[in-house]
Amino acid sequence: GAERAVFFGGAGVSTESGIPDFRSAHGLYSGARGGSYEEMLSWRYFIGHQDEFWAFYKSVMLYPEARPNAAHYALSRMEGQGRLRAVLTQNIDGLHQAAGSRNVLELHGTVHGNSCLKCGKRYDLAHVLEHEGTPGCPACGGVLRPDIVMYGEPLDRAVLDGAISEVAACDLLIVGGTSLMVHPAAGLIDYYRGHKLVVINKGEVGAGVRADLTIRAPIGEVLSQL
Repeated sequence: GAERAVFFGGAGVSTESGIPDFRSAHGLYSGARGGSYEEMLSWRYFIGHQDEFWAFYKSVMLYPEARPNAAHYALSRMEGQGRLRAVLTQNIDGLHQAAGSRNVLELHGTVHGNSCLKCGKRYDLAHVLEHEGTPGCPACGGVLRPDIVMYGEPLDRAVLDGAISEVAACDLLIVGGTSLMVHPAAGLIDYYRGHKLVVINKGEVGAGVRADLTIRAPIGEVLSQL
């Protein structure tokens, strides 16, 4: 049996919690305010159009009512039993932590943190939700940004290095709810040196992923049986 499992997940892990996969959903939003999803969630757009950015971000990216689903709870349980070393996620919704997972590496950041661009003070999601428009910093009057990785920004080096270490050291890699098309996260798989790669995904998976086992079924159902 595997001693050191790592889970690497994407948007499909959160869809059962009612959070849409933005890659497939962004057609709904593009054109709503004249720009594509990628453009409107870019650092460049944020700098030039803070009010529009925040309005779009709040309407499209924030699901404060969402609760963890069976997949999140199964992973938390596996970690508690000592069977899972880490969860690496492309999601920004914080549902893994809400389910009790402790070692979670968020490659694309989190909606639960927001930082003042002027003084660096951090605020939670509640602060952002209770302010209309662009949330400001009560401490210094500066402007806040969400602690997500926007398009055009690099991933956090420390988080990426941590994820690479986890993948390189594990002997069972479970990939779920991601097509593995999104770089640089997709490149993480290349650091895996083990022989057991399990992919759980309802849709197509990126070409060239050499899975030992591919399961096309709802992820919560599959993980609950592990």
